[in-house]
Amino acid sequence: MTPKTYLNQAYRLEKRIRLDTEELENLRTLAATVSSPGFEEHYNPNHPTDAPFVKTLNRIWEMEQKVKDELDLLLRLKKEIQSVIAKVDNTDERLILTYRYLKNYTWARIGDELYADERTIRRWHDRALSHVVVPENPVVL
Repeated sequence: MTPKTYLNQAYRLEKRIRLDTEELENLRTLAATVSSPGFEEHYNPNHPTDAPFVKTLNRIWEMEQKVKDELDLLLRLKKEIQSVIAKVDNTDERLILTYRYLKNYTWARIGDELYADERTIRRWHDRALSHVVVPENPVVL
C-alpha cells in the first residue's frame, strides 16, 4: 500500500459515513410518515403481521450500528495516521500532511495557512509522502 493510499483512507471513510448518515435521516423521515390504511378485504396467509414501519425501524437500528462502527474505525484510523505523520521530521511536511489527510483541506487552503503558493505546497506534499512510512499492519478499510 502506498503512503498516499494509506493516508486517503480516512477521507474515503468520512465520505461513507456522511452518505450513511444521510440514508439514516431518510429512514427516520420515512418512519415518521403515516401510510394510509387499506380497507379492502383480502386474505393472504403469508402477509406479515408486523406494522409496516417496524421494518423501517429495524433498518434504522442496523444503520445506526453501522455508522457507530464506522465512526469507531475512523477514530482508530485517524489516531494511527496521526502517529505516522508525527514521525515525519520536517515541520512543514507534517503540517501539509495533517491539513490534507486529517483536516481534509484543499490545496488552496493549505497554501493560505502556510503562506505558500499551491505549486510549492504540492512539491512539499510529494516530498512529505516520500518520508511517510506505512505501518506493517495498518488499519485497512
